[in-house]
Amino acid sequence: MGVTSSLLPSTLTGSVVAGGPRPASALSDTALADLPALLLPALGETLTMVGIVMVLVVAIGTPIAVCLHNMAPGGLFENPKVYGILSWIVNIGRSLPFLVLMAAIVPFTRFITGTNIGIAAAVVPMTLAGIPFFARIVENSLRDVPRSVTQAAKASGGSTLQIIRTAQLGEAVPAIMGGLTINTIAMIEYSAIAGTIGAGGIGYVAVTYGYQRFDNTVMLATVILLILLVTTVQLVGDRLVKVTTPHLRRRA
Repeated sequence: MGVTSSLLPSTLTGSVVAGGPRPASALSDTALADLPALLLPALGETLTMVGIVMVLVVAIGTPIAVCLHNMAPGGLFENPKVYGILSWIVNIGRSLPFLVLMAAIVPFTRFITGTNIGIAAAVVPMTLAGIPFFARIVENSLRDVPRSVTQAAKASGGSTLQIIRTAQLGEAVPAIMGGLTINTIAMIEYSAIAGTIGAGGIGYVAVTYGYQRFDNTVMLATVILLILLVTTVQLVGDRLVKVTTPHLRRRA
């Protein structure tokens, strides 16, 4: 089935005569007025993905970090064997590049969500990538809490749960806020990569409209939008660190 020249855009037919065939999309970048209708839904999908993932990452990664910290030598409930196994599992999760992880667990993702495209399919690999990353961040934050704080909590008769909640996590909140900011930015980057599997979001728009259709306007707009999104997250994270740090809070 052919397409007559009368049905083609005049810009395309003119370019064929003048300088040889070129991709039609290269000659028809999206108008600026049409960008909000394209980018705002994509931004909403990205925020949805990252929001769901970060809730799961914090809910699962924090207990893992607490166990890692307190099963290590000098912890509240030392257990070198279990610590070694758990640390090994976390290291495996951190060692795989996200694109490789996403492709490797496609059968598992399909089993969990019933599909391998869309937001639900992106949440699974993003969560599996984010949990070990966040767990290590929180573990390192807990290590920075002076041992004397934990010892004082023990001496005051606090239970193990109370010591973890107040003496360890409570003192590590500013560092955890900083780590949470880093982790959230990483998940934004992962959501852009997940767009290559049709997960939606800004990454999907950049690949489908900007790259595959040679639409420079869309590509530039998605880059700017990602920069603004990451900058906003960083500013909010820096503010949370300042608010939760006692001496910085007194200066504010």
